[in-house]
Amino acid sequence: MKKTLCATFLFLLMSGIATAETNNAQGETAAKKDENSNPIRVFLRPEILGLWGMEIPQNKACVEYYNFRGDNEVVIHSGQEWSSGLYDYQPPQDSKEQLPALVLQIKYDNNATDCSGHQEDQTGEVSQYFVQWTNPRTIHFCTTEKAQQCFATLHRVLP
Repeated sequence: MKKTLCATFLFLLMSGIATAETNNAQGETAAKKDENSNPIRVFLRPEILGLWGMEIPQNKACVEYYNFRGDNEVVIHSGQEWSSGLYDYQPPQDSKEQLPALVLQIKYDNNATDCSGHQEDQTGEVSQYFVQWTNPRTIHFCTTEKAQQCFATLHRVLP
């Protein structure tokens, strides 16, 4: 009985050591893999990303919203109108002389009345603006890269 108990104890002890050595070898391999791979991922996102609101001068009670989302998707909500599409935000090469460019391509428009009281199906429209940053929470849409003709002011609602 003593021999059986000692043999069983010795067997369990030895199998535990073998398992520990196997796990240690696997752990070392995993550690080496981690050293070779970089677990930190850096994603650059356009600074315009987020939800922006624009008050309409003719209708102060109505706010037109621009939601610049990931994957260059944009959703615009104005009054009863909903539009969605794609955007491309291009920071300038020379930040002192030029403004960032913003191109919007509308893929869908529900053709309802917007905050300005207009009803126009904008599906398929492509427009280009230049973005003048007043501060991190306020931007202007301009028609020229020198900001001579700015026609809309947007305020950041959500990051």
